Amino acid sequence: MKSILFVCLGNICRSPLAEAVARREFAHAGLALTVASAGLGGWHSGAGADARAVACAAAHGYDLAAHRARQVTAMDFVGFDAVLAMDRSNLRELARRCPPAHSEKLALFLPFAGTAPPEEVPDPYYGDDEDFRQVIALVRRGVFGLIERCRDAA
Repeated sequence: MKSILFVCLGNICRSPLAEAVARREFAHAGLALTVASAGLGGWHSGAGADARAVACAAAHGYDLAAHRARQVTAMDFVGFDAVLAMDRSNLRELARRCPPAHSEKLALFLPFAGTAPPEEVPDPYYGDDEDFRQVIALVRRGVFGLIERCRDAA
């Protein structure tokens, strides 16, 4: 596995947090993996991450300042080795859009990382700061699980 795409609904909360955490932690672990994030919808395309996600990331030492939301494209299914959904709803929609030849690349992030339960990263958009702290904790746990998975595969 050389590349991972993290996917949530709008690409302004969960998946950008996963991308930022993965980028930094993979580098610290000496893993050369390409990471990116995208959303199922295009409502926020071109916008920065949610201010609460930016603040939460910064409080944990991760930088989301340069993030710009984008929508999943057909080429993402071809170009990435793993397309990891934050929740089951995201996974169902990805499966609907994904060409059959690439469906084996789709998975729920936390189980794929070997860290479930819980199996889903909850959407903090309508929540408060505590919801964002919960998301970053789950994302960090998942990324460290991915690091172990990559080390075990080597």
